[in-house]
Amino acid sequence: MIRLRPEQKLAERSVPITPAGYAALQARYKTLFEDERPKLVEIVSWAAGNGDRSENGDYQYGKKRLREIDREVRHLSKRMKAANIIDPAEQPDKARIYFGATVTLADEDDNQRSVTIVGDDEADAGAGRIGWNSPLARALRKAEIGDLRIVTLPSGTKEWEVIAIRYPE
Repeated sequence: MIRLRPEQKLAERSVPITPAGYAALQARYKTLFEDERPKLVEIVSWAAGNGDRSENGDYQYGKKRLREIDREVRHLSKRMKAANIIDPAEQPDKARIYFGATVTLADEDDNQRSVTIVGDDEADAGAGRIGWNSPLARALRKAEIGDLRIVTLPSGTKEWEVIAIRYPE
């Protein structure tokens, strides 16, 4: 069995993310760790000093919420360590679809749709941001204007034509 050094494991697990997405992760981490958690620790400490903890709602709720915060802080910390920050504006080949591209697509019925390929942590399909590892993003990788791509979705297969590719300035 071949063992990888820790830095090799981290490189293999690197997760692409835009600078804005990374900033959002950092902001959430900071809010939880520096604001919410200290306030909650203070409440739990106060509630613990009130005596019987078995029927103390402030203590029980506080401990439960503290565990939730700690779990999310650990998750965010792991995601930030594995993050590979990629600025889409610095993409050298802007004629093809890579991470950070905003792509205009047309289906068989000539219905157009515009999507931006972002990191999986910052994906929001309703806002037109799809994750790098989503079926549509995987099918579109390295495509050029005019290329046809068949995408297998949960609802079935669909063919998309690349109409336009844009990157932020």
